[in-house]
Amino acid sequence: MHKRIDWRQVAVLAGKECRERVRNWWVLAVAVIFALFALAIAYFGSAQQGAVGFHGIDITIASLVSLVIYLVPLIAVILGYDAIVGEQERGSLELLLSMPITRFEILLGKFLGLSAALAVATTVGFGAGLLPLSAQLGPDDLYHYAGFVGTAVLMGMAFLSLALCLSVIAQDRMRASGMAIAMWFFFVLIFDLLLMGLLVLSNGSLGSGVFAGLLMLNPADVFRLLNIFNSEQVQTMYGLATVMPDGLTNPLVLLGIMLAWIVAPFLLANWRFK
Repeated sequence: MHKRIDWRQVAVLAGKECRERVRNWWVLAVAVIFALFALAIAYFGSAQQGAVGFHGIDITIASLVSLVIYLVPLIAVILGYDAIVGEQERGSLELLLSMPITRFEILLGKFLGLSAALAVATTVGFGAGLLPLSAQLGPDDLYHYAGFVGTAVLMGMAFLSLALCLSVIAQDRMRASGMAIAMWFFFVLIFDLLLMGLLVLSNGSLGSGVFAGLLMLNPADVFRLLNIFNSEQVQTMYGLATVMPDGLTNPLVLLGIMLAWIVAPFLLANWRFK
C-alpha cells in the first residue's frame, strides 16, 4: 500500500524552492524581461506593416506567441535541469532522503515550487507589460490576454516537467544541462522544420489528421494552437484553420493534451526516481 502524500511536507519544499528564486532576484529579472517585451511588441508589433502603436489585443497576442515559444521553455528547462541531479552532486539529496519525506513528495514539492516561480515571473511580467495600455483594453481583451498568459504558464510547466525528468535521468549537472538544451532546441527549433520537411517529401499526401496528430507531439505547438483558435483574427494570420480537424481545434481538447504533457513526464520522472 502506498503511503499517503504528506501535503505539508510538499508545501514546505515547494515554498523553499520558490523563495530561493525570489531571493536571488531570478523571478524579478525574468518578469522585467517579459514586461519589456510585452510592451515593445504591443507598440511595435505591426511595424513591418508600416504602423506603430497599439492595434488590438489579437495582433499583440499573435506577435507574442512566437516570442513566448522561445523564451518560456528555455527559462523552464534552465529552472528544472538540475533540480534533482544538482541536489545529488551537492550531497543535499541524501540529507533530504534521510528525513521523513518520500521521493515522490520531494519531486512534487520541487516541481510545484519551480512552477510557482515560473508562473509568478510570467504573470507579473506580461501583466505589467500591458499596464500602460490598460485604458485601451476592454473585458474581452483582458479575457483573451489572461488566456494567453495562462497557456504560457502551462507550456512552461510542460517543459519544466520534461526538464525534471532529465534531471532524474542524468548522471551529473553537465550532462543534464546538455540534454536540457538539446531538448529545448529540438522542440522549439527542429521539430517544426522536420514536420515541414515531411510535408514536402510526402508531396502533400500527408492527411490533415496525421499532420494535426504530429503537432500534438510538441507542447510548444499545442500552446500555439491554443492561442490561434482563441481568435478568428489570429486564425487568419496563421492560416492553420483549414488544415486542422475540428476535434483538435477545441480549446478543451488542447488543454487536455497540454495537461498530459505536464503529467506524463512527471510520472516518468517519479518512476525513474524510485
